[in-house]
Amino acid sequence: MPPTDTLAAAEAALEQYLESRHTERLDSYKDFLRIPSISTLPEHAADCRRAAQFVVEDLRAMGVEHVAAEETGGHPVVYGDWLHADGAPTVLVYGHYDVQPVDPLDLWHSPPFEPVIENGRMLARGAADDKGQIHMHLRAIEALLATRGKLPVNLRLVFEGEEESSSEHLDAWLEANRARLTADVAVISDTSFFEGNIPSITLGLRGLMYAQIDVTGSPVDLHSGTYGGSVENPANALCQIVAALKGPDGRIRIPGFYDDVVPLSDAERQAFADLPFDDDSYRRGIGVAALVGEVGYTALERRGARPTLDVNGIWGGFEGEGSKTIIPAHAHAKVSCRLVTAQDPDRIFELFRDFVAEIAPPGVRTEVQLIGGGQPSLTPMDHPATQAAARAIEHAFGRAPVYMREGGSIPVCASFERILGLPVVLAGFTNPDDNAHAPNESMVLDNYERGIRAIARLWDELAEADIGPR
Repeated sequence: MPPTDTLAAAEAALEQYLESRHTERLDSYKDFLRIPSISTLPEHAADCRRAAQFVVEDLRAMGVEHVAAEETGGHPVVYGDWLHADGAPTVLVYGHYDVQPVDPLDLWHSPPFEPVIENGRMLARGAADDKGQIHMHLRAIEALLATRGKLPVNLRLVFEGEEESSSEHLDAWLEANRARLTADVAVISDTSFFEGNIPSITLGLRGLMYAQIDVTGSPVDLHSGTYGGSVENPANALCQIVAALKGPDGRIRIPGFYDDVVPLSDAERQAFADLPFDDDSYRRGIGVAALVGEVGYTALERRGARPTLDVNGIWGGFEGEGSKTIIPAHAHAKVSCRLVTAQDPDRIFELFRDFVAEIAPPGVRTEVQLIGGGQPSLTPMDHPATQAAARAIEHAFGRAPVYMREGGSIPVCASFERILGLPVVLAGFTNPDDNAHAPNESMVLDNYERGIRAIARLWDELAEADIGPR
């Protein structure tokens, strides 16, 4: 970083610039949010392109180079770079401009694509996930270039439009562009703070294996009076299979399932224990009678650092009003496993498939199909880039961040690690009650404003961190 007095002057200039453009900044934020870039709905394909073009024009206006909305076979990837910080590290910045569908509409306080400010929050679909966080990065870059004429690090910017629809085309784009995506670290702002809006850094995300079990008996439904007691019922068989997948201790019974799980160290378990988390408050907030899970681990450990197996849907047979006495011809279940370092989703699927075949009762046929998956991701707490992010967040928010692991998945984290060989820092700034994916999504504007300052400071911190250049 520059000398202390020089840095203080630079920060004062940055603050003055941001203050002078406060209204303009919020207007731009709202304009971005007005674009209904729902990637999962084909009728919004043109809106996704509008959102990509919004980012393209913004980047070009502030002086970022080589900016383009690049074709992927789906919604475009926006790329741009600024590579004039000689001898400094190169950072790849990722975000996504696509958003989730808005249903149910009747639960929104205001139209989801007509952003409004209520009680210190920006309310709109995408306000937090992830347009708000992209907009923070745009404004931080703009402010630094406007006040200094340069950036302290080299930046490569990758903003995609399919994260909410499984990033179907991103890996192929990353593979095709490996040479020009060379960097020292990736920074992703697509996570939130800890409960109570406590500044935090997410160190790890779980991976995913998603499969469907199909159990088939006879070619057609059978009369349960005529055939009951002489043939296997596929719905009964499916229930037996599902019940056999986990034990009462919360352990998954699939042989080999835990073979590649990296145990938590004493230091990692202590980091979980140090988080300000109350089990009973958490339980009441969810509205359940009890917290359950794998014996020997806390709720936070089970949520972020242990693998899981859950039935996400189950169906078969008669479901209408009244009665229909049949033995259904088939029954089905969708099952997901959240995975941790170093579990491989393809191997877990094979173990799952083989175990289902082994425990299925005679008299039915079972088929298990893989629907999708993603690799887990973990960046060490002591990585220099992680610590640089911690210093930047503390500087902007006035307190050191806590460290946590999230139970969900961001597949691109593993893609950056696997395809580009990059460590990933998850520096997200949204409030934990942002209602992402739900009605009334919102961003606390104090998080938004301080997040811009934290990002600007992060580039100074990374300029001095021992992470490159290559």
